[in-house]
Amino acid sequence: MEIIRTLIQSKFKTLSLITLALAFSIIVLMIRMKLNQSFFYLFLVWNIFLAIIPYTITMYLNTKPNINRFKLGFGFLVWLAFLPNAPYIVTDLIHIRIGNDNLLWLDVLVVLSFALSGLLLFYLSLLDMQKLIRKQFKRIPLETITLFIIFLCGFGVYLGRFLRYNSWEIISNPQVLISDVFEIMISPFQNVDAWLFTLGFGGFLVVGYWLFKNLTLSHPHNPEDI
Repeated sequence: MEIIRTLIQSKFKTLSLITLALAFSIIVLMIRMKLNQSFFYLFLVWNIFLAIIPYTITMYLNTKPNINRFKLGFGFLVWLAFLPNAPYIVTDLIHIRIGNDNLLWLDVLVVLSFALSGLLLFYLSLLDMQKLIRKQFKRIPLETITLFIIFLCGFGVYLGRFLRYNSWEIISNPQVLISDVFEIMISPFQNVDAWLFTLGFGGFLVVGYWLFKNLTLSHPHNPEDI
């Protein structure tokens, strides 16, 4: 309970904004379900739950003032495994083509609201992890590592969207996952789609990261509340 209280106190403004965004997403989804008499987009609730996990991890790690490098390294690996789930929701826009043409605008609003919430969680978690790494490693090229992580997330989203892998399979089915990743790495010309998506989606996330970071730094009312 003390950890939860500390998290709420230190991140009250940010958590309030996240709660507002998620509440709007849920409300719009419920309206869509009522009007269309369909539960089709209910999977977005599970997807946003997965998107919350990496931000929860970085929030928890930031409550530990004396975290050692071993614990940070373990937390980083778990965080990185779940991080692609946050921007993944953007690719759920492909489901809009299945929707009802009469309420197509509502389908767009539903998916976009969840996708933007996922991106918000993604960038907030990324900035939190930067603070954690900076505390432990003073001279590390943080921006270079951040760009690598973002493009790695782009690749992770490709694995999830097109090869249908999820974060749990790193433990439950590592052999097949590693085999597919290795195949993509050593045969780039036979896997052009994977590389194009990774670069394209990664570039999209990088642009969003620069915008989000600069907008955040331009309003430094409370540096701890980001």
